[in-house]
Amino acid sequence: MTDRTPSERADVCVIGAGPAGALVAHTLARRGHDVVVLEAGERFEFEDRKRRMERAIRPGDDDRSVWDMGGPRDAYTSTGEQFYPLNRARVKGVGGSTLHWQGMVMRLHESDFDAWPISYDDLRPYYARAESQLGVAGADDNPFAPPREEPFPLPAFRPSHSDSIFADACESLGVAMHSVPNARNSEPHDGRSECVGYGTCKPVCPSGAKYGADVHVRKAEEEGARVIDRAAVQRLEHDDEGKRIEAAVYAAPDHGNGGTGSVEHRQEAREFVLAGGGVEIPRLLLLSKSKTYPDGLANTSGAVGRYFMDHLYAGMGGRIDRRTRQHRVGFITSECHQFYEDPARGTKGIPAADDAEYDRLKLEFSNYAGPTPVGLALDGDEWGDELLSTIREEYGNSVGMGALAGQKPRKENRIALDSGTTDDHGNPVPRIHWRVDERTKATLRRANEIQRDILDELGAEVTWHVGPENTGPAFHHMGTTRMGTDPKASVVNARLRTHDLQNCTIASSSVFVTSGAMNPTLTIAALSLKAADHVHERL
Repeated sequence: MTDRTPSERADVCVIGAGPAGALVAHTLARRGHDVVVLEAGERFEFEDRKRRMERAIRPGDDDRSVWDMGGPRDAYTSTGEQFYPLNRARVKGVGGSTLHWQGMVMRLHESDFDAWPISYDDLRPYYARAESQLGVAGADDNPFAPPREEPFPLPAFRPSHSDSIFADACESLGVAMHSVPNARNSEPHDGRSECVGYGTCKPVCPSGAKYGADVHVRKAEEEGARVIDRAAVQRLEHDDEGKRIEAAVYAAPDHGNGGTGSVEHRQEAREFVLAGGGVEIPRLLLLSKSKTYPDGLANTSGAVGRYFMDHLYAGMGGRIDRRTRQHRVGFITSECHQFYEDPARGTKGIPAADDAEYDRLKLEFSNYAGPTPVGLALDGDEWGDELLSTIREEYGNSVGMGALAGQKPRKENRIALDSGTTDDHGNPVPRIHWRVDERTKATLRRANEIQRDILDELGAEVTWHVGPENTGPAFHHMGTTRMGTDPKASVVNARLRTHDLQNCTIASSSVFVTSGAMNPTLTIAALSLKAADHVHERL
């Protein structure tokens, strides 16, 4: 029977076993500190991944079922102009959302830090450490990337066949393509195999070549850390002065009650690190209100839960008269950051845009456009030669492009509590209030313009597009406990410690001040390593 009772002594209590929590736990345990990790979800067995992959490729099973998301535990509500499909964006379990992530790991650009209390140079050494820890495969071929100090740990993946088709069109238009840094093994590394091409990276990598935070959870345990799964933290309790957190109160299965109920425990520690992501961290702080902090813990500024940001998706695709070999690579191998800081810029083949306000923008060249052979076979009602003919006709000629647009931080976009809906422990669920503003919509329209020009150059018949009218989130939760120097306007300082509480650190994209348009996990990892250094200094 799993022991989920508290540790008698802990230097650090980390809440959340995703990439941030795993890296913090490993870094501190390796330095000799007693670390306890509380994870709300379960521990998934690696040997079970092929079964999860089979579930993922069957029509009718959506991504949420692959990692057992849903039900009262994961209830939420969405208000505002744009519905937010939260449970398509996260995994609760040891490894967190890296279990189903895409694995793209770019650094933010230097200009992205203009509004932050730290600069790119402050984070630069941590970026290098994060790339080493995750085992990033990449190449120094991106003329728009920020400066770096050393080669990537692993060689880049070769551009896909589909990329080579796009390359001719992009060259004609003056659009620069370059490789994508990926947190997956291009050769055997760190005891894990190289990528063997299952093509199902999102939502599950059966080979383990794609980095998942469960890697550093195991390493942390080897260094002496203790990880308690199915330990849902209910609230944080502070001391009489309201200066320090004393304990995390968590609910765990009550095996003495036939396994159907739960029992509360109280984990004390000298330092607490919140690493549960951009939705659950503000929710936990708001649930932890007290007489001293009636509006929630660490919320003297009123900023907890506010400035919620995500990246918005724009895409376009169709068919061409050549074989494109889609779905043979399950991840993106080429991007374009040429329009990142100036989406309005033109090239020799693409006209400049009007002078509207834009946000950050990056372009992606897809390797998984159109239907899969398996999907066609399982979705149809044909057999034998008839089915084979359909597959040959429908599969193999698709192309597609994606794009991510940044979102300006706006106070009204927020994570709050919905007292009218409760989870399986009777706590108010997160209520997401979110809208897509005109500036972001203009950026999405610009992305579609560029995509249309490239696809026209390819001679593609465009059959679908995602733009401002039907956009959706990229599932990157940011900004809900923002970093800053002013305690009246931010939640954490430049050392990732809350302004209000002396022993509470936040390691998450929730501290992002601006969103940029880069996938956030590498920056989360870099910030987590920085946070661990500061916690170590205090212990």
